[in-house]
Amino acid sequence: MQREIRLTADGSHTVAIPAMDVSYHSKHGAVSESMQVYIEAGLLTCMNGFASDPVCIFEMGFGTGLNALLSLREAINHRRNIFYLAIEPYPLTTTEAALLNYGRIIGFEDAFQFLHTAAWEKPLSINPFFTLHKTQAALQDFTTGHSFHCIYFDAFAPEAQPELWTTGIFSQLFPLLLPGGCLVTYSSKSIVRKAMAEAGFRVEKIPGPHGKREMVRAWKLQ
Repeated sequence: MQREIRLTADGSHTVAIPAMDVSYHSKHGAVSESMQVYIEAGLLTCMNGFASDPVCIFEMGFGTGLNALLSLREAINHRRNIFYLAIEPYPLTTTEAALLNYGRIIGFEDAFQFLHTAAWEKPLSINPFFTLHKTQAALQDFTTGHSFHCIYFDAFAPEAQPELWTTGIFSQLFPLLLPGGCLVTYSSKSIVRKAMAEAGFRVEKIPGPHGKREMVRAWKLQ
């Protein structure tokens, strides 16, 4: 499907798919949304909660690479090793990725482009503190032997991809988390929270990014 680069309210880009009436980020700000939902509520929480190194992150929906870039920045700033495994069934082209302004806004322009040009299906060192492993796969077909401290669940909204917000999907993800680990996502719909709870998560609503009153953080208890 045709994709368009659009500007969000905080000056950062997102990608939209007009035929589906969806975009990869909030119109209120791509970077600000990703920082609050995935970095502050997810990655930094895990960095504080786990002394182990590396911190292992699984991203469901590599998309624009924004969450990976922000995680790379935190790895460097905190001098903590991160292993980052991301799946994406429909990757952006390198031409599309080159149009995004995240590298100029956040820094690490060369690293951002390498996130997209790096080979798939094998781990690669993007930085001494950050290893990326991209896999081109749909979540329903994905298996791994890795365990994770945090899951970034970044599917399109339940209205656009209802098949990804089910008890079955969250039951697939639950075993991937280490005890004490968490899954973070922007959606706090009751059907989402119910599906997570049925899969075994302890679900909490926390303040959401601009334009959303609440988001969800779901825990795998000890």
